Amino acid sequence: MKPKHLAFVVGLLAFDFASASVSLLDGEKLSKALKESPPCCVIDGRSQSQRTKVPLKDALPYRAGLEINPTATVVVLADNDQEALRIGGLLEKKHPGKNILAVKGGLTSWKAATTVPDSLNAADGAPKGSFQFVIPHNTCEVGTPLQKLQSNPK
Repeated sequence: MKPKHLAFVVGLLAFDFASASVSLLDGEKLSKALKESPPCCVIDGRSQSQRTKVPLKDALPYRAGLEINPTATVVVLADNDQEALRIGGLLEKKHPGKNILAVKGGLTSWKAATTVPDSLNAADGAPKGSFQFVIPHNTCEVGTPLQKLQSNPK
């Protein structure tokens, strides 16, 4: 390959990495990012056995072909950092420009970033170093609704 062509390929790869919006965060950085931009979707990319062992309420289990409509930050956690980044990258390709956070350290980091410390009581006001957010089940997933509510005519 000619040096000119090699430089072009390297430039394209650098642009691809620079334009990606998947961030690998843990600890205080993750907690701060979640406070600044609460997630619309939490994608659980852990193995089925880990999801069964420690379920995450209201998280969408990742599967090939998962369709979501991200309206805010998307959070991805998996059994390892590489898998969280891989899933985040796949979602970023479908939704360019959306803020996607891959959780560094998996479930342990997620719990640390989203749990309110016991030492914080109601008199202290708003949580200072923690974050807690509840997402109604399947609000980010597109497709056939789980149920339709209709009022009864009187």
